[in-house]
Amino acid sequence: YLFIVQLIFFIAGNVSAQDLAVKGKITDEKGEGLPGVTILVKGTTAGTTSDVAGNYTLSVPNGNAILVVSFIGFQNREVAVNNQATINIALTADTKALEEVVVVGYGTQKKATLTGSVSAVKGEEITKSPTVNVTNSLAGRLPGLTAVGSSGEPGYDGARLRIRGVNTFGNADPLIVVDGVPGRSLERIDPNTIESISVLKDASAAIYGAQAANGVILVTTKRGKVGKPTVSVSFNQGFGRPTRLPEMADAAEYATMLNEIDQYGGKAPRFNAEDLQKFQDGSDPWGHPNTDWFNEVLKPWSGQNQGNVSVSGGSETMKYFVSLTSRSQDGYYYDSGTKYKQHDFRSNLDGNITKNISLSVDLSGRMEDRNFPTRSAGSIFRSVMRGKPNLPAYWPDGTPGPDIEYGDNPVVISTKATGYDRDKRYVFNTNTRLNIKIPWVQGLSFTGNAAIDKGFRFSKNFQTPWYLYSWDGSTRDANGKPVLIKGKKGFDDARLNQIAEENQNILLNGLLNYERTVVENHGIKFLIGAERITGRGDNFNAFRRNFISTAVDQLFAGSVDEFTSNNGSGYTNARLNYFGRVNYDFKNKYLAEFVWRYQASYIFERTSRFGFFPGVSLGYVISEEGFWKKALAPVTYFKLRASYGQTGNDLIDPYQFLALFQKNGLAFVTNGGATFNQALYEDVVPNSGVTWEKAIQRNVGFDANFLNDKLTVTADYFNNVRSNILWAKNAAIPKSAGFDPPRENIGKSGNKGFDFGITYNNNLNDFTYQIGLNGGYARNRIIFWDENQNVPEYQFSTGRPIGSSLYYNAIGIFKDQAAVDAYPHWSGARPGDIIFEDVNKDNKIDANDRVRNNKNDVPTWTGGATFN
Repeated sequence: YLFIVQLIFFIAGNVSAQDLAVKGKITDEKGEGLPGVTILVKGTTAGTTSDVAGNYTLSVPNGNAILVVSFIGFQNREVAVNNQATINIALTADTKALEEVVVVGYGTQKKATLTGSVSAVKGEEITKSPTVNVTNSLAGRLPGLTAVGSSGEPGYDGARLRIRGVNTFGNADPLIVVDGVPGRSLERIDPNTIESISVLKDASAAIYGAQAANGVILVTTKRGKVGKPTVSVSFNQGFGRPTRLPEMADAAEYATMLNEIDQYGGKAPRFNAEDLQKFQDGSDPWGHPNTDWFNEVLKPWSGQNQGNVSVSGGSETMKYFVSLTSRSQDGYYYDSGTKYKQHDFRSNLDGNITKNISLSVDLSGRMEDRNFPTRSAGSIFRSVMRGKPNLPAYWPDGTPGPDIEYGDNPVVISTKATGYDRDKRYVFNTNTRLNIKIPWVQGLSFTGNAAIDKGFRFSKNFQTPWYLYSWDGSTRDANGKPVLIKGKKGFDDARLNQIAEENQNILLNGLLNYERTVVENHGIKFLIGAERITGRGDNFNAFRRNFISTAVDQLFAGSVDEFTSNNGSGYTNARLNYFGRVNYDFKNKYLAEFVWRYQASYIFERTSRFGFFPGVSLGYVISEEGFWKKALAPVTYFKLRASYGQTGNDLIDPYQFLALFQKNGLAFVTNGGATFNQALYEDVVPNSGVTWEKAIQRNVGFDANFLNDKLTVTADYFNNVRSNILWAKNAAIPKSAGFDPPRENIGKSGNKGFDFGITYNNNLNDFTYQIGLNGGYARNRIIFWDENQNVPEYQFSTGRPIGSSLYYNAIGIFKDQAAVDAYPHWSGARPGDIIFEDVNKDNKIDANDRVRNNKNDVPTWTGGATFN
């Protein structure tokens, strides 16, 4: 026993003699101790962590071991022991997140020095939601950005974008800027070509002046990178289906309800028990059909697909990105006349001409092909909703059913049987940028941009008569088959409306950029630029009817008569802009930015076309202070931000400072007969003082990193006031005045709220993941507009959300005639009808009993979550 014990101690002593005890301290770049740092012996599972002061002790197997040191927010290090007993290790901060560049107006900024409220998303995140329209992919991805779908119709399925809710009862659309060119469309951009999207939500948008009050969305497309050619091929096959369809009554339920109505009205029920049974069992499809109109018109699913091929790469002298995309969407209707196709190309080239001169040339284009029935999606859906279940969509022999309402039957008007509505568009965009570094002034560069956008549209709406078939319920042929009556619907003759449009926009600008640390720790960066934007357009349309054949859909085949129409119009516009930005930082701790724009718009009278729009923002990286590092070390980064600025909104009808005239045709009857004369009449009373809306935007927020930079949080509070909103004094000036008053800058509204974004990054061995959460709240109200004061106070819109509506307040159902007699009601009310509240207690229900709610069609609360 004693021998065994001695042997154990001998072996243990030999093992201990081979180990080496290592100790030391883990610090940051400034010598501050780092707690919780992981120190591992490479190739083993042996390891430890540093204490609150950064100290550690570790036993390594031999003097040749290698220590692997890792800490979230810092770069990993490998350190050789080399038989040292004490090893102090300094870690370098991993500033990749803070060094990340964000696109802002006319340039880029590092996140670390950003003082404005800017949300951004990378293109690779957008393509993870493979929607045909990129605006729908933005829903729930960016704090402060709301995407509300307005239609599922292929080709017109874009979301309505709002930045921090609605700030005006004028036009609330944000400005879209694609690769530095304002006014381009976001909806139809191929998401495979997007590098990033940034949203300017506060005073940082002031650099875009009178077009920025509703916020700015900046889209940057992909460019080539140095390296071997990279070929990317993707194909997506998707399926869409209608959601949240209403549950409709079947024929038996509908007949039962009609019987109840007859009973309440003191009449004999129109359907007997046998009728109800036949509606249920389907034994008499001719006389007792049972139609589910949604099932008859809408397919269970509809296909959509998208394919993309791109090539990118380049050398130090030339880089390229080339992309081709094709996409297609089918309609939701059976035998659908609805279809959308789009084909895109993009070529972005960057070349270095000399050491200090580079040139970029971007070319892109797309073809959009929309095909629809002659009836709109809204009218088709309304017809489906109003279809009676006891009427057939098709008769048992496959013949189209009868007229449902207004000459329509949705299973027919959703197809090509009524003609077609075709809309083809071609868009070509070019952008050339020349960059020159001024060699004799360090940090100074010049950029010149020239962009030309051209668009063409060709539209044909060809409406032809169609036929529906009805049955009187009794007439049959010799074989006992019901005899159907053929009825022509729509117009008696074929009609064609044809449109051709062409437009062009040209942008020219020049920018001077300067960036340098002028004195130790003092960084300065400025931008100054001038820009000229012009646009023009022409359109022509013609109408013909009485075609010789529905097989010929050309203008020459229509008759020339008093209904013939040949028309056209054109427009021009122009803007002149001067703008700039100055950034200052001290040790990346104290930050300041000033942006401005001096802008002239063609929309306003010549002597008052220019406006000045400034914005200022400040930032304080308080986590750089020594007291913070000691007291709040778990919060590794914390920046306070504040901004104040004035922007404008000139999204109004142009030339309101002029008296505008329209042409009208009038027939005068004299002794010689009727004479048709063209006449001019004043359509708009001028307002020489009309100007843009003014938006005062206030914002405070913070950016913070927690848990060794695993968790990042950004949050903002905003308070916006919009004034000078154009509105007519319709309430103050009665109709008896004989004219419509001009719109004046009298409206005022306010909007308050907050938005936030939270991101958590971590990894489990080789598995890296990211969880994101964002949300926001925005509540607007009307402060003033011209409102009729001769209405009850509870109907006032002032003080309530923009777009709120008047509703009757339903408080129950009349159960019997006694209940009807006991409470005020509409004339003709009967048991089963809705009881509406008599709000003003005048013992009658009329328009004065409507109350205004506190809601509109834009959500007050928004949010989203992502997992990557």
